[in-house]
Amino acid sequence: MILAANKERNRFLKFATVGAIGSVLDILIMNLLTQLFKLPLVIAGTLSLICAIVSNFMLNRYWTYPDSRSRHFLHQLSMFSLVNLVGIAFRIPILHFVEPVMVGAFEKMAHLSHASAEIIAKNATLAFAIGVVMIWNFFINRYWTYNDIE
Repeated sequence: MILAANKERNRFLKFATVGAIGSVLDILIMNLLTQLFKLPLVIAGTLSLICAIVSNFMLNRYWTYPDSRSRHFLHQLSMFSLVNLVGIAFRIPILHFVEPVMVGAFEKMAHLSHASAEIIAKNATLAFAIGVVMIWNFFINRYWTYNDIE
């Protein structure tokens, strides 16, 4: 029982590490797309998430759950992607509706220019969305995508 709990805790820590790597990738790509290419946050955040999904799937399949490869690669990728597509459905409204509120809050509370407040708000909104979606992703992926392990 204790051994199983330790193994599950280690999986969670690996999953969280993979999620952190994916989040950094997500944030970097979002900033690149919004700052360099002037894409709206919803579009940039969606594209950056797709990059993070691919990275997270590969790391989770080969590092977090190496014993979960009884499923064909494409089948497991489709399951993982489906879970993450539902996560996008949570994420897009958060990015769309929370960012303007955050911009206003940062302008007023920190007395920042609109441009500075907008950059900080984009990152804060994305971080909030990542946190919400990560909770969903962990539980659903653990008990559906990777349910072929003990």
